[in-house]
Amino acid sequence: MPRDIQIRRLGRVAYGDALELQKRLVEQRKTGEIPDQLLLLEHPPVITLGVKTRNDRSHVLAAPETLDHEGVEVFVSGRGGDVTYHGPGQLVGYPILDLRPDRCDVHRYVRDLEEVLIRAVAGFGIVSHRLPGLTGTWVGHEKLAAIGVRIARWVTSHGFALNVSTNLAHFGLIVPCGIIDKGVTSLDKLSGGPIAMNNVEDAVVEAFSLVFGRRLAAAVPAEAPVQNC
Repeated sequence: MPRDIQIRRLGRVAYGDALELQKRLVEQRKTGEIPDQLLLLEHPPVITLGVKTRNDRSHVLAAPETLDHEGVEVFVSGRGGDVTYHGPGQLVGYPILDLRPDRCDVHRYVRDLEEVLIRAVAGFGIVSHRLPGLTGTWVGHEKLAAIGVRIARWVTSHGFALNVSTNLAHFGLIVPCGIIDKGVTSLDKLSGGPIAMNNVEDAVVEAFSLVFGRRLAAAVPAEAPVQNC
């Protein structure tokens, strides 16, 4: 039987607040207090460092003064991967899933997230794909969506970031994911016009439920206070 998943559409959330929310939900998921979760949100402008680069900021190209002027924070996260950027117009998804008993495979989990994103953007006429040896989804040699995950006792956190109407110039502040010879793109850039964020959220939810075999449970209202989650 499909397992339930609860969708939380949270709007714009500060990165630190989203980290704390994930930590609480992960613990609740480990104890079985809540079903699987999918958090959908946007962040204010922030550069995040993965585990392997938390003590190495060589891939942050901008000086601290430039970041301050642009209103961009720098935050050390607990996910895998290198440095990345989050900001308004980017759909961030944080799945809190218990992969037991039948999906205990990290590589499969990442490939499944890629499949979700490939299917979701196909509904807007965008053909994206994987690149051998790299994570995320791509159009040509430009990254459309980034993936960085954390798995503890087979419960997942962190997740993916899909560029919808993101300010792509902010990626010039960093070496995205530490990859020097690839670019970045967005749904708006590829489609030639604006795509409503709520429509992208709907497409991701549908693709996620199909790829992971989950049944949609009652959603948590977007206005629900974070501290009550």
